[in-house]
Amino acid sequence: MPLVSQASSYVTTHVHTDGPIPGPHSLLSLISTAYGAGGIVIGTFTANLRELPGATLHPAALENWRSRAEDWLLTRRSARPPGQVANAYAAWVDDLGGRPQFVVDPAEPDHLFVYWYLQRFAGRWPFAGLVPAFTATAWAPPPCPLSGCRPVDTGDRHAVAAA
Repeated sequence: MPLVSQASSYVTTHVHTDGPIPGPHSLLSLISTAYGAGGIVIGTFTANLRELPGATLHPAALENWRSRAEDWLLTRRSARPPGQVANAYAAWVDDLGGRPQFVVDPAEPDHLFVYWYLQRFAGRWPFAGLVPAFTATAWAPPPCPLSGCRPVDTGDRHAVAAA
């Protein structure tokens, strides 16, 4: 019986943070959508994370979140420990099968936070590689439940208001 390679899946991700870099600042929410062949959605992952011990809210992020108090509260609802979320996310990626690719938007730091959290808490990066978002024709960013990050109507499906 010949080996049949399973088609790769592609995972788009959107995060909310309380600062520009992981470690000193925390990942607050993680939202991903997995796409299979033909751009068909095959799964989603959404979680709110508790702040890292000792991490601080960056002054620029504080100003942003002050004007979006309801959004801040949504990121804090049912927040789970970072290690629990990172391990659940890695398991979700594993369950996609094949060799999932992480779709990155070079203008957004989402992949940096996801990489740092997965390495720090799950001890691994479960993706086979990175794919630039601008090469994507069938992958849209995951829908964001916060009012401050609704898609911008510019014709660019990857453009999102600052979150």
